[in-house]
Amino acid sequence: MREVGAFEAKSKLGTLLDWVEGGEEVLITRRGKAVARLVPAEVGFDRAKAHRALEGILEARRGITLGGLKIKDLVNEGRP
Repeated sequence: MREVGAFEAKSKLGTLLDWVEGGEEVLITRRGKAVARLVPAEVGFDRAKAHRALEGILEARRGITLGGLKIKDLVNEGRP
């Protein structure tokens, strides 16, 4: 991740955008303290990525059981 001061960022915005467009992240600092981070923009909702995430969750839960317990009993156990 590149780090630039606020004054430099203001005067070289076009260069910063070129870096970010190329996939880099840029940390903008003021007096050595981080104040902002420029990151590449996402291209909206990625349906294929969401579907892969769902498949991963479903695969991870496969075979997990409550050992004969019922969810309703567990909920009631937590109530006063």
